[in-house]
Amino acid sequence: MGKIIAVANQKGGVGKTTSAINLAASLAALEYRTLLVDADPQANATSGIGFDPKDIENSIYECMVDGVKTEDIIMSSPIDFLDLIPSHIDLVGAEVEMINLPNREEKMKQVLVPLKEKYDFIIIDCSPSLGLITVNSLTAADSVIIPVQCEYFALEGLGKLLNTIKIIQSRLNPDLEIEGLLLTMYDVRLRLSNQVVEEVKMHFQQMVFDTIIPRNVKLSESPSFGVPAILHDAESKGAISYLNLAREIVEKNGVAVAQ
Repeated sequence: MGKIIAVANQKGGVGKTTSAINLAASLAALEYRTLLVDADPQANATSGIGFDPKDIENSIYECMVDGVKTEDIIMSSPIDFLDLIPSHIDLVGAEVEMINLPNREEKMKQVLVPLKEKYDFIIIDCSPSLGLITVNSLTAADSVIIPVQCEYFALEGLGKLLNTIKIIQSRLNPDLEIEGLLLTMYDVRLRLSNQVVEEVKMHFQQMVFDTIIPRNVKLSESPSFGVPAILHDAESKGAISYLNLAREIVEKNGVAVAQ
C-alpha cells in the first residue's frame, strides 16, 4: 500500500512545485512507482515534466467534478516509474462547481486512495492557496511536506497553514501527519539563510528534514526545459539534494516496493 504526500504552502515562491516535481522524479529514479498529481491550476508540475497544459483534455478536475476514471487521465512521463495526473486552467473553476456537492472536501480522496495499491508514492503539488482544492489535497493525503524558503519572512503564513492542517486533522482527516518542513533556496554564503535554518530548527526541531535544498542554477532552469533536475543535470547540487530527500523519506517510512 502506497503513501500519499501533499506538498503544500499557500505562500508562493517557496519552491513548492519544484519540490513536488523533483521529489517525485527522485523517488522514481530510486525505482519506486510514483504518481505526481498536479492539483495547481497553474499546471507548472504538468509542464515541468514535459507536457503542454494546452494539450491536456482531461485532468484531476474532470476526475473530481465529472467522475472521469483515473485510468483515462494518467499519463506516462518520460521517466521510468513516474506517472502524472495533469492539471489545466479549468481547475480554477472546480471550487465553484464543487461548492454544493456532497462530501465536497473528499472528492480528491475518492480519486486517489484506490491508486495506493498501484503506486508506492503519490505526490500532490497543491494549489498555492488554502481553498477547497488544497483542503481536498490535505484530506486525501497521509502526510504533508511544507517547503520553507531560507529568506526574509520565511515563517510568514506558516502559522495559518499549520492551523488549517489542525482543522483538517480534527474534522476531515485525523490521520494526516506532517511529513516534515523542507528548507529550500538555501545559500550558504548568506548570513540570513543560516539564521533562517537555525530559527526553523529551533522552533520545529524534529519536524525539519535533514536535507536542505540549495539555491542552484541547474535546478531553477530545469523547468524551462520541461524536465526535472535529475534529467537536466544529475550531478547538480539541486538534483543530488532532492535525491537525498527521497532517500530520507523512504528511510523514514520504511516503504516496501509495490508488487
